[in-house]
Amino acid sequence: PAYYSTVSPGEKKYLSLLAACSFLFAGCSDFLDMNPNGILDEESVSGVEQLDKLVISAYSMLGNDHYDIPFNLWPYGNVRSDDAYKGGRDESDIQDFHFYETSSNITANFGEPDGLWYNCYIAISRANNALRSLNNVSEQDFPNKKIRIGECRFIRGHFYFLLKVLFKSIPYIDETVAIEDYGTISNIALSNDELWQKIADDFKAAYDNLPESQGTDVGRANKYSAAAYLAKTYLYKAYRQDEKHNVTEINAEDLKQVLTFSNEVMSSDYGLEDDFAYNFLPGSYENGKESLFAIQHSTDDGTLYGRLNFSDALNVPMKFSGSCDFQKPSQNLVNAYKTVNGLPEFSDYNKADYNANTDKVDPRLYHTVALPGVPYKYDKKNIFDESWTRNKAVYGLYSSLKENVALNDPSSVLIDPFRANTKNKIVIRYADVVLMAAEAYNEINDTPKAWELLNDVRARAHATEINSSNYASLMKAPKVYDLPFISDGDEAGKFRTALYWERAFETAYEGQRKFDLIRWGVLGDALRAAQTYIEGWEEGANLFKDVDKNGKPTKLEEGESPAVWDPVVWATQNYVAGHNFVDGKHELLPIPLAEIQSNAQLNGENNPGYE
Repeated sequence: PAYYSTVSPGEKKYLSLLAACSFLFAGCSDFLDMNPNGILDEESVSGVEQLDKLVISAYSMLGNDHYDIPFNLWPYGNVRSDDAYKGGRDESDIQDFHFYETSSNITANFGEPDGLWYNCYIAISRANNALRSLNNVSEQDFPNKKIRIGECRFIRGHFYFLLKVLFKSIPYIDETVAIEDYGTISNIALSNDELWQKIADDFKAAYDNLPESQGTDVGRANKYSAAAYLAKTYLYKAYRQDEKHNVTEINAEDLKQVLTFSNEVMSSDYGLEDDFAYNFLPGSYENGKESLFAIQHSTDDGTLYGRLNFSDALNVPMKFSGSCDFQKPSQNLVNAYKTVNGLPEFSDYNKADYNANTDKVDPRLYHTVALPGVPYKYDKKNIFDESWTRNKAVYGLYSSLKENVALNDPSSVLIDPFRANTKNKIVIRYADVVLMAAEAYNEINDTPKAWELLNDVRARAHATEINSSNYASLMKAPKVYDLPFISDGDEAGKFRTALYWERAFETAYEGQRKFDLIRWGVLGDALRAAQTYIEGWEEGANLFKDVDKNGKPTKLEEGESPAVWDPVVWATQNYVAGHNFVDGKHELLPIPLAEIQSNAQLNGENNPGYE
């Protein structure tokens, strides 16, 4: 596609060994032997004035993804969890995503993770190229040397983090490895713990070298961006697991590191937005006080389409021209937002589906899911309804909100036949750090402090409905969120339950759900629990032989909700992967076959369960 950056000469050599899309190179040797115009690497840099351009080249990879190879990981973090359905025309529309969603027919030769591996390693190679040149210049000649090194280590750590949560065992290559040796690096040369530490080391170097603020250069990482990502890396590292991803230890030393760096962030000028919605709106709301690091998007910048958010170009409901209606909120997610006395229903939330006329809900539902009868992105001129849904018989009636913008918003850009927007994509935000700290405090036996932090996030959710009357008034019969503060006298196990739910509400549709469930060792359990509910629900539906013209039963058991028997919902609920999920296999993606074939150090082996 025209909006991809051209591969540099150094990357060309690298990709011949590590790129997953090796088919692109067949029959193209003459082209690859040419030096493309306008591309910088360490071989073509002349003078320190060019060093910043190498760093910018590494930054540019943050936006060099594609609608079916998204860096925000929505097909893997959201659709492969209990939060979302694939969406689109039907099951065959990007069929590989359907196979991921249902944990079925997954093979190592799928193109999408192939391309994701490829793009991540291009980004890593660009960071390495810049670091090699930066290491060879004096601070006297280049005063920003340490800052730029910190930025490159941050970028490299970010892309290694993505690869790590997707594939687990990956080749770790830094700037000390010669390009010609890239194909000699094994993906199991480092243990799981050692690999996490390498990623942590990148973020620690960034933390040590970066300033507290980059001034008007809001797209550059700073000390607090690095501290937040460092806390996140140590939190993932803390959860030691066996081969089936059962948690065997939560390491106390790693948790101390989580607290060290999350407290660094929480003592800064960053904080929770007054309104939850401000994190997901374009224009003046971008780069707000909760945005610790965000990918900067733009248009009319001299490129073909602009630096748009291509990650979410498919996830726009059908009311818009150039829309595909992928990433559809699951009924399970919507039901989870229901509250009783201000708290989640926990074990009972799926006994009846959400009813807008009677149910009280956590207000974050209105900012995460497009609901029938409610203005889309607060626009009273555009009320979301069934006609906005591309295939309600398969994927239900809801659409996603966080990544999208209003129908006529100037940040929305048609890239026929698709549609993208220029709204920044937050990679890590303050609320995430607060919940990470709460998790760590609980696991080191300071549960009262954990409750305090968790309730800070809950209080902001409450304030979102109270303070944003201009938003709440647009919603169809919004229900008050009572928000009783959970007692700090509960034991650690009860806090874990509360935390699991709070992270689900706060970070839904931000590409994290599956990876949270894996970290806690409960992904299979969560999917099977949803599937058990569905199968029991459908078995009960078969008892009703008399239905009306709409296919609904003419009578119900006492207290039973008609929504439970909606045949549209029956269809969508089938797309939960619980009945196919295999513990110890489906937590990870298979390593791309092309990579195994091109790197002899992988010994022809794949992740467990994959050939």
